[in-house]
Amino acid sequence: MLHRWRGFALGIFAVIIAVGSLTGAMTLLKLHDLQTQKILNEKEEETEKKMAVLKDEMRKATLKLKFNLLILPKQQNIRDLHMKGYPSEYMPEEYVTRLANSGIIVVRHFLPSLQQRIKWPEKNRTITLIGTRGEVPNLHKDPRRPLVQPVPPGTIVLGYGLHHSLGLHNGDKVKLLGREFTVHKCHEERGSKDDYTAWIHLSQAQELLDKEGHINAILALECICQGVEGLLMKVREEIKQILPGTQVIEMGTKAIARAEARAKVGQEAKSAVERERRHRTKMRSEREFFAAVLVPLVMVACAVWIGLLAFNNVRDRKVEIGIQRAIGFRAGQIMFLFLSKFLIMGLLGGLLGIFTGLGLGRWLALVLEDDMEGIATAGELFNPGLLLLCLITAPMLAVISGWLPTMFAIRQDPADVLREV
Repeated sequence: MLHRWRGFALGIFAVIIAVGSLTGAMTLLKLHDLQTQKILNEKEEETEKKMAVLKDEMRKATLKLKFNLLILPKQQNIRDLHMKGYPSEYMPEEYVTRLANSGIIVVRHFLPSLQQRIKWPEKNRTITLIGTRGEVPNLHKDPRRPLVQPVPPGTIVLGYGLHHSLGLHNGDKVKLLGREFTVHKCHEERGSKDDYTAWIHLSQAQELLDKEGHINAILALECICQGVEGLLMKVREEIKQILPGTQVIEMGTKAIARAEARAKVGQEAKSAVERERRHRTKMRSEREFFAAVLVPLVMVACAVWIGLLAFNNVRDRKVEIGIQRAIGFRAGQIMFLFLSKFLIMGLLGGLLGIFTGLGLGRWLALVLEDDMEGIATAGELFNPGLLLLCLITAPMLAVISGWLPTMFAIRQDPADVLREV
Protein backbone atom coordinates (compact mmCIF):
# COMPACT_ATOMS: atom_id res chain seq x y z
CA MET A 1 0.00 0.00 0.00
CA LEU A 2 2.85 2.40 0.81
CA HIS A 3 4.93 1.43 -2.20
CA ARG A 4 2.02 1.82 -4.65
CA TRP A 5 0.12 4.51 -2.71
CA ARG A 6 -1.40 6.20 -5.78
CA GLY A 7 -3.39 3.12 -6.73
CA PHE A 8 -4.37 2.58 -3.11
CA ALA A 9 -5.52 6.21 -2.79
CA LEU A 10 -7.57 5.93 -5.99
CA GLY A 11 -9.22 2.81 -4.58
CA ILE A 12 -10.09 4.60 -1.36
CA PHE A 13 -11.48 7.47 -3.41
CA ALA A 14 -13.71 5.05 -5.33
CA VAL A 15 -15.07 3.65 -2.04
CA ILE A 16 -15.61 7.20 -0.74
CA ILE A 17 -17.69 8.01 -3.82
CA ALA A 18 -19.74 4.81 -3.49
CA VAL A 19 -20.43 5.20 0.24
CA GLY A 20 -20.80 8.99 -0.05
CA SER A 21 -23.47 8.65 -2.74
CA LEU A 22 -25.49 6.31 -0.51
CA THR A 23 -25.03 8.39 2.64
CA GLY A 24 -25.66 11.64 0.78
CA ALA A 25 -28.92 10.34 -0.73
CA MET A 26 -30.19 9.16 2.66
CA THR A 27 -29.16 12.44 4.31
CA LEU A 28 -30.90 14.46 1.62
CA LEU A 29 -34.11 12.45 2.08
CA LYS A 30 -33.94 12.85 5.85
CA LEU A 31 -33.46 16.61 5.55
CA HIS A 32 -36.33 16.72 3.07
CA ASP A 33 -38.57 15.00 5.63
CA LEU A 34 -37.48 17.41 8.37
CA GLN A 35 -38.08 20.39 6.10
CA THR A 36 -41.48 18.99 5.12
CA GLN A 37 -42.45 18.65 8.77
CA LYS A 38 -41.30 22.19 9.47
CA ILE A 39 -43.26 23.64 6.52
CA LEU A 40 -46.42 21.72 7.42
CA ASN A 41 -46.18 22.72 11.08
CA GLU A 42 -45.80 26.37 10.11
CA LYS A 43 -48.73 26.20 7.68
CA GLU A 44 -50.91 24.40 10.21
CA GLU A 45 -50.11 27.02 12.85
CA GLU A 46 -50.88 29.76 10.32
CA THR A 47 -54.13 28.02 9.39
CA GLU A 48 -55.15 27.67 13.04
CA LYS A 49 -54.53 31.37 13.62
CA LYS A 50 -56.43 32.26 10.47
CA MET A 51 -59.33 30.00 11.45
CA ALA A 52 -59.43 31.57 14.91
CA VAL A 53 -59.62 35.04 13.34
CA LEU A 54 -62.31 33.91 10.88
CA LYS A 55 -64.34 32.31 13.66
CA ASP A 56 -64.16 35.51 15.68
CA GLU A 57 -65.16 37.57 12.64
CA MET A 58 -68.14 35.29 11.99
CA ARG A 59 -69.18 35.62 15.63
CA LYS A 60 -68.97 39.40 15.42
CA ALA A 61 -70.85 39.42 12.10
CA THR A 62 -73.56 37.28 13.66
CA LEU A 63 -73.90 39.63 16.60
CA LYS A 64 -74.11 42.64 14.25
CA LEU A 65 -76.84 40.82 12.35
CA LYS A 66 -78.76 40.40 15.62
CA PHE A 67 -81.45 37.75 15.27
CA ASN A 68 -81.37 35.76 12.03
CA LEU A 69 -84.03 33.10 12.62
CA LEU A 70 -87.78 33.62 12.81
CA ILE A 71 -89.85 30.78 14.28
CA LEU A 72 -93.52 30.99 13.28
CA PRO A 73 -96.66 28.85 13.62
CA LYS A 74 -96.77 26.22 10.89
CA GLN A 75 -100.09 27.50 9.56
CA GLN A 76 -98.67 31.00 9.00
CA ASN A 77 -98.75 31.91 5.32
CA ILE A 78 -95.40 33.47 4.36
CA ARG A 79 -97.02 35.57 1.62
CA ASP A 80 -99.40 37.08 4.16
CA LEU A 81 -96.48 37.69 6.49
CA HIS A 82 -94.67 39.76 3.87
CA MET A 83 -97.86 41.55 2.80
CA LYS A 84 -98.97 42.50 6.32
CA GLY A 85 -95.52 42.86 7.84
CA TYR A 86 -96.40 40.79 10.92
CA PRO A 87 -97.59 37.21 11.66
CA SER A 88 -101.32 36.64 11.95
CA GLU A 89 -101.26 33.16 13.51
CA TYR A 90 -100.46 32.34 17.14
CA MET A 91 -98.73 29.73 19.29
CA PRO A 92 -98.35 29.18 23.05
CA GLU A 93 -95.87 31.43 24.87
CA GLU A 94 -94.44 28.38 26.69
CA TYR A 95 -92.89 27.28 23.37
CA VAL A 96 -89.98 29.66 23.92
CA THR A 97 -89.24 28.21 27.37
CA ARG A 98 -89.46 24.68 26.00
CA LEU A 99 -87.00 25.57 23.23
CA ALA A 100 -84.56 27.26 25.61
CA ASN A 101 -84.54 24.25 27.95
CA SER A 102 -84.23 21.66 25.16
CA GLY A 103 -80.42 21.73 24.96
CA ILE A 104 -80.40 22.75 21.28
CA ILE A 105 -76.81 23.42 20.20
CA VAL A 106 -76.92 25.50 17.03
CA VAL A 107 -79.34 28.22 18.24
CA ARG A 108 -79.18 30.68 21.15
CA HIS A 109 -80.77 34.00 22.27
CA PHE A 110 -84.53 33.28 22.21
CA LEU A 111 -86.86 36.29 22.15
CA PRO A 112 -90.67 35.79 22.10
CA SER A 113 -92.86 38.51 20.63
CA LEU A 114 -96.48 39.36 19.89
CA GLN A 115 -96.92 41.61 16.85
CA GLN A 116 -100.01 43.22 15.40
CA ARG A 117 -100.97 46.19 13.25
CA ILE A 118 -103.31 48.42 15.29
CA LYS A 119 -104.97 51.80 15.33
CA TRP A 120 -103.54 54.17 17.96
CA PRO A 121 -106.70 56.09 18.74
CA GLU A 122 -105.12 58.59 21.12
CA LYS A 123 -102.70 59.78 18.40
CA ASN A 124 -104.81 58.93 15.36
CA ARG A 125 -102.01 56.79 13.94
CA THR A 126 -101.76 53.26 12.52
CA ILE A 127 -98.74 51.54 14.01
CA THR A 128 -97.15 48.13 14.45
CA LEU A 129 -97.34 47.16 18.12
CA ILE A 130 -94.80 44.62 19.35
CA GLY A 131 -94.97 43.08 22.78
CA THR A 132 -91.69 41.58 23.93
CA ARG A 133 -89.87 40.62 27.09
CA GLY A 134 -86.31 39.79 28.04
CA GLU A 135 -84.51 37.01 26.22
CA VAL A 136 -85.15 33.54 27.61
CA PRO A 137 -81.76 32.14 28.74
CA ASN A 138 -80.45 28.88 27.31
CA LEU A 139 -79.71 26.84 30.41
CA HIS A 140 -77.36 24.48 28.51
CA LYS A 141 -74.90 27.18 27.41
CA ASP A 142 -72.75 29.81 29.06
CA PRO A 143 -74.72 32.99 29.68
CA ARG A 144 -74.14 35.62 27.02
CA ARG A 145 -74.94 39.29 26.86
CA PRO A 146 -78.47 39.75 25.43
CA LEU A 147 -78.74 41.05 21.88
CA VAL A 148 -81.61 43.40 22.83
CA GLN A 149 -82.53 44.98 26.13
CA PRO A 150 -86.02 44.19 27.49
CA VAL A 151 -88.76 46.80 27.64
CA PRO A 152 -89.65 47.39 31.32
CA PRO A 153 -93.34 47.03 32.23
CA GLY A 154 -95.26 50.28 32.07
CA THR A 155 -92.90 51.80 29.47
CA ILE A 156 -92.94 52.15 25.71
CA VAL A 157 -90.15 52.32 23.11
CA LEU A 158 -90.90 54.34 19.97
CA GLY A 159 -89.52 54.20 16.46
CA TYR A 160 -88.09 57.34 14.87
CA GLY A 161 -91.14 58.15 12.73
CA LEU A 162 -93.45 58.08 15.73
CA HIS A 163 -91.51 60.03 18.34
CA HIS A 164 -90.23 62.54 15.77
CA SER A 165 -93.66 63.35 14.31
CA LEU A 166 -95.38 63.39 17.72
CA GLY A 167 -92.64 65.36 19.44
CA LEU A 168 -92.15 62.78 22.17
CA HIS A 169 -88.98 62.35 24.25
CA ASN A 170 -87.64 60.00 26.90
CA GLY A 171 -89.66 60.30 30.12
CA ASP A 172 -92.81 61.69 28.47
CA LYS A 173 -96.18 60.18 29.37
CA VAL A 174 -98.34 58.80 26.60
CA LYS A 175 -101.58 56.80 26.43
CA LEU A 176 -102.04 53.72 24.23
CA LEU A 177 -105.43 51.98 24.00
CA GLY A 178 -106.46 53.70 27.25
CA ARG A 179 -103.37 52.69 29.23
CA GLU A 180 -100.67 55.15 30.25
CA PHE A 181 -97.01 54.42 29.41
CA THR A 182 -93.74 56.26 30.01
CA VAL A 183 -91.48 56.73 26.98
CA HIS A 184 -88.44 54.56 27.83
CA LYS A 185 -86.40 55.04 24.66
CA CYS A 186 -86.60 56.73 21.28
CA HIS A 187 -84.82 54.95 18.45
CA GLU A 188 -82.72 56.61 15.78
CA GLU A 189 -83.93 56.47 12.19
CA ARG A 190 -83.56 52.96 10.70
CA GLY A 191 -85.26 53.40 7.34
CA SER A 192 -87.56 50.42 7.87
CA LYS A 193 -90.96 49.60 9.34
CA ASP A 194 -89.29 49.90 12.76
CA ASP A 195 -89.58 53.69 12.37
CA TYR A 196 -93.37 53.34 12.87
CA THR A 197 -93.28 50.59 15.49
CA ALA A 198 -93.95 50.78 19.22
CA TRP A 199 -92.61 48.22 21.70
CA ILE A 200 -94.15 47.43 25.09
CA HIS A 201 -93.77 44.58 27.59
CA LEU A 202 -95.16 41.26 26.32
CA SER A 203 -97.64 40.70 29.14
CA GLN A 204 -99.17 44.17 28.65
CA ALA A 205 -99.40 43.64 24.87
CA GLN A 206 -101.18 40.33 25.49
CA GLU A 207 -103.70 42.11 27.71
CA LEU A 208 -104.30 44.97 25.27
CA LEU A 209 -104.68 42.59 22.29
CA ASP A 210 -106.63 39.98 24.28
CA LYS A 211 -103.98 37.28 23.56
CA GLU A 212 -102.99 36.16 27.06
CA GLY A 213 -100.47 33.30 27.00
CA HIS A 214 -99.91 33.58 23.24
CA ILE A 215 -97.21 34.86 20.92
CA ASN A 216 -96.90 34.82 17.14
CA ALA A 217 -93.10 34.78 16.65
CA ILE A 218 -89.86 33.71 18.29
CA LEU A 219 -86.66 35.42 17.22
CA ALA A 220 -83.45 33.41 17.62
CA LEU A 221 -79.78 33.59 16.69
CA GLU A 222 -78.37 30.85 14.49
CA CYS A 223 -74.73 30.19 15.42
CA ILE A 224 -73.02 30.71 12.05
CA CYS A 225 -69.67 30.14 13.78
CA GLN A 226 -70.53 26.44 13.92
CA GLY A 227 -70.54 26.17 10.14
CA VAL A 228 -72.82 27.24 7.31
CA GLU A 229 -73.29 24.33 4.96
CA GLY A 230 -76.43 22.36 5.84
CA LEU A 231 -76.90 24.31 9.08
CA LEU A 232 -80.40 25.66 8.34
CA MET A 233 -81.69 22.19 7.54
CA LYS A 234 -80.26 20.91 10.82
CA VAL A 235 -81.84 23.80 12.73
CA ARG A 236 -85.23 23.19 11.13
CA GLU A 237 -85.11 19.49 11.93
CA GLU A 238 -84.16 20.08 15.59
CA ILE A 239 -86.75 22.81 16.14
CA LYS A 240 -89.44 20.72 14.43
CA GLN A 241 -88.78 17.90 16.90
CA ILE A 242 -88.84 20.27 19.88
CA LEU A 243 -91.73 22.48 18.73
CA PRO A 244 -94.14 20.55 16.50
CA GLY A 245 -96.41 22.75 14.47
CA THR A 246 -93.81 25.46 13.79
CA GLN A 247 -91.73 26.61 10.85
CA VAL A 248 -88.34 28.33 10.64
CA ILE A 249 -87.40 31.20 8.33
CA GLU A 250 -83.81 32.38 7.93
CA MET A 251 -83.15 36.12 7.69
CA GLY A 252 -80.08 38.22 6.99
CA THR A 253 -78.80 36.63 3.77
CA LYS A 254 -76.01 39.20 3.42
CA ALA A 255 -74.47 38.20 6.71
CA ILE A 256 -74.91 34.53 5.83
CA ALA A 257 -73.15 35.17 2.52
CA ARG A 258 -70.27 36.86 4.35
CA ALA A 259 -70.06 33.92 6.73
CA GLU A 260 -70.01 31.50 3.81
CA ALA A 261 -67.22 33.49 2.18
CA ARG A 262 -65.20 33.36 5.38
CA ALA A 263 -65.86 29.65 5.72
CA LYS A 264 -64.58 29.12 2.19
CA VAL A 265 -61.43 31.06 3.05
CA GLY A 266 -60.93 28.75 6.01
CA GLN A 267 -61.48 25.68 3.85
CA GLU A 268 -59.01 27.04 1.31
CA ALA A 269 -56.42 27.49 4.07
CA LYS A 270 -56.86 23.86 5.09
CA SER A 271 -56.70 22.76 1.46
CA ALA A 272 -53.44 24.69 1.04
CA VAL A 273 -51.87 22.61 3.81
CA GLU A 274 -53.03 19.40 2.14
CA ARG A 275 -51.76 20.59 -1.26
CA GLU A 276 -48.38 21.38 0.28
CA ARG A 277 -48.33 17.94 1.89
CA ARG A 278 -49.03 16.26 -1.47
CA HIS A 279 -46.42 18.43 -3.19
CA ARG A 280 -43.73 17.55 -0.66
CA THR A 281 -44.65 13.86 -0.86
CA LYS A 282 -44.35 13.99 -4.65
CA MET A 283 -40.96 15.72 -4.40
CA ARG A 284 -39.74 13.05 -1.99
CA SER A 285 -40.91 10.25 -4.28
CA GLU A 286 -39.06 11.81 -7.22
CA ARG A 287 -35.85 12.20 -5.21
CA GLU A 288 -36.19 8.72 -3.80
CA PHE A 289 -36.60 7.30 -7.31
CA PHE A 290 -33.61 9.30 -8.56
CA ALA A 291 -31.51 8.06 -5.64
CA ALA A 292 -32.68 4.46 -6.19
CA VAL A 293 -31.39 4.63 -9.77
CA LEU A 294 -28.26 6.76 -9.32
CA VAL A 295 -26.78 5.19 -6.16
CA PRO A 296 -26.62 1.61 -7.55
CA LEU A 297 -25.12 2.91 -10.80
CA VAL A 298 -22.47 4.84 -8.88
CA MET A 299 -21.67 1.83 -6.70
CA VAL A 300 -21.37 -0.48 -9.73
CA ALA A 301 -19.13 2.05 -11.47
CA CYS A 302 -16.94 2.31 -8.36
CA ALA A 303 -16.78 -1.48 -8.08
CA VAL A 304 -15.61 -1.69 -11.71
CA TRP A 305 -13.12 1.08 -10.99
CA ILE A 306 -11.69 -0.86 -8.02
CA GLY A 307 -11.60 -4.01 -10.13
CA LEU A 308 -9.62 -2.27 -12.89
CA LEU A 309 -7.21 -0.85 -10.31
CA ALA A 310 -6.79 -4.37 -8.93
CA PHE A 311 -6.06 -5.85 -12.37
CA ASN A 312 -3.54 -3.11 -12.98
CA ASN A 313 -1.94 -3.80 -9.59
CA VAL A 314 -1.71 -7.55 -10.36
CA ARG A 315 -0.10 -6.86 -13.73
CA ASP A 316 2.48 -4.52 -12.18
CA ARG A 317 3.31 -7.05 -9.46
CA LYS A 318 3.44 -10.11 -11.73
CA VAL A 319 7.20 -10.64 -11.23
CA GLU A 320 6.91 -9.98 -7.48
CA ILE A 321 4.13 -12.58 -7.23
CA GLY A 322 6.18 -15.07 -9.25
CA ILE A 323 9.21 -14.64 -6.95
CA GLN A 324 7.03 -15.00 -3.86
CA ARG A 325 5.51 -18.22 -5.21
CA ALA A 326 8.96 -19.53 -6.18
CA ILE A 327 10.39 -19.02 -2.66
CA GLY A 328 7.48 -20.87 -1.07
CA PHE A 329 4.50 -18.47 -0.60
CA ARG A 330 1.26 -20.43 -0.82
CA ALA A 331 -1.78 -19.33 -2.87
CA GLY A 332 -3.71 -18.57 0.36
CA GLN A 333 -0.96 -16.23 1.55
CA ILE A 334 -0.95 -14.38 -1.76
CA MET A 335 -4.76 -14.10 -1.60
CA PHE A 336 -4.55 -12.79 1.98
CA LEU A 337 -2.04 -10.11 0.93
CA PHE A 338 -4.32 -8.79 -1.82
CA LEU A 339 -7.71 -9.14 -0.08
CA SER A 340 -6.47 -7.63 3.18
CA LYS A 341 -5.42 -4.57 1.20
CA PHE A 342 -8.96 -4.30 -0.30
CA LEU A 343 -10.44 -4.81 3.18
CA ILE A 344 -8.40 -1.91 4.58
CA MET A 345 -9.25 0.12 1.50
CA GLY A 346 -12.98 -0.49 2.12
CA LEU A 347 -12.79 0.36 5.85
CA LEU A 348 -10.94 3.63 5.29
CA GLY A 349 -13.07 4.59 2.29
CA GLY A 350 -16.30 3.70 4.10
CA LEU A 351 -15.41 5.75 7.17
CA LEU A 352 -14.43 8.79 5.09
CA GLY A 353 -17.39 8.26 2.76
CA ILE A 354 -19.89 8.55 5.60
CA PHE A 355 -18.75 12.03 6.58
CA THR A 356 -18.36 13.02 2.93
CA GLY A 357 -21.95 11.88 2.28
CA LEU A 358 -23.27 13.80 5.28
CA GLY A 359 -21.63 16.97 4.00
CA LEU A 360 -22.76 16.32 0.42
CA GLY A 361 -26.36 15.63 1.47
CA ARG A 362 -26.49 18.77 3.60
CA TRP A 363 -25.04 20.87 0.77
CA LEU A 364 -27.57 19.48 -1.73
CA ALA A 365 -30.39 20.21 0.72
CA LEU A 366 -29.23 23.82 1.02
CA VAL A 367 -29.20 24.09 -2.78
CA LEU A 368 -32.55 22.39 -3.38
CA GLU A 369 -34.51 23.64 -0.35
CA ASP A 370 -35.29 27.07 1.01
CA ASP A 371 -34.73 28.20 4.60
CA MET A 372 -32.78 25.15 5.77
CA GLU A 373 -31.03 26.96 8.58
CA GLY A 374 -31.43 25.26 11.92
CA ILE A 375 -33.26 22.23 10.52
CA ALA A 376 -30.79 19.69 11.96
CA THR A 377 -27.26 19.63 13.32
CA ALA A 378 -24.56 17.26 12.11
CA GLY A 379 -25.00 15.26 15.30
CA GLU A 380 -28.72 14.86 14.64
CA LEU A 381 -28.06 13.71 11.08
CA PHE A 382 -25.47 11.16 12.15
CA ASN A 383 -26.97 7.68 12.15
CA PRO A 384 -25.09 4.91 14.02
CA GLY A 385 -27.02 2.28 12.09
CA LEU A 386 -25.94 3.82 8.80
CA LEU A 387 -22.33 3.92 10.04
CA LEU A 388 -22.44 0.21 10.82
CA LEU A 389 -24.03 -0.56 7.47
CA CYS A 390 -21.40 1.38 5.54
CA LEU A 391 -18.50 -0.14 7.52
CA ILE A 392 -19.81 -3.58 6.54
CA THR A 393 -20.88 -2.81 2.97
CA ALA A 394 -17.81 -0.81 1.90
CA PRO A 395 -15.19 -3.51 2.73
CA MET A 396 -17.44 -6.13 1.10
CA LEU A 397 -17.67 -4.00 -2.04
CA ALA A 398 -13.88 -3.55 -2.17
CA VAL A 399 -13.14 -7.23 -1.47
CA ILE A 400 -15.68 -8.45 -4.06
CA SER A 401 -14.30 -5.99 -6.63
CA GLY A 402 -10.73 -7.25 -6.06
CA TRP A 403 -11.69 -10.93 -5.92
CA LEU A 404 -11.29 -11.75 -9.63
CA PRO A 405 -7.92 -9.99 -10.03
CA THR A 406 -6.68 -11.79 -6.89
CA MET A 407 -7.79 -15.17 -8.26
CA PHE A 408 -6.01 -14.36 -11.51
CA ALA A 409 -2.83 -13.53 -9.55
CA ILE A 410 -2.67 -16.75 -7.56
CA ARG A 411 -3.37 -18.94 -10.58
CA GLN A 412 -0.30 -17.77 -12.51
CA ASP A 413 2.50 -20.35 -12.82
CA PRO A 414 5.63 -18.80 -11.25
CA ALA A 415 7.87 -20.67 -13.74
CA ASP A 416 6.10 -19.04 -16.67
CA VAL A 417 6.33 -15.65 -15.02
CA LEU A 418 10.06 -15.93 -14.21
CA ARG A 419 10.83 -17.31 -17.66
CA GLU A 420 9.60 -14.03 -19.16
CA VAL A 421 11.86 -11.93 -16.96
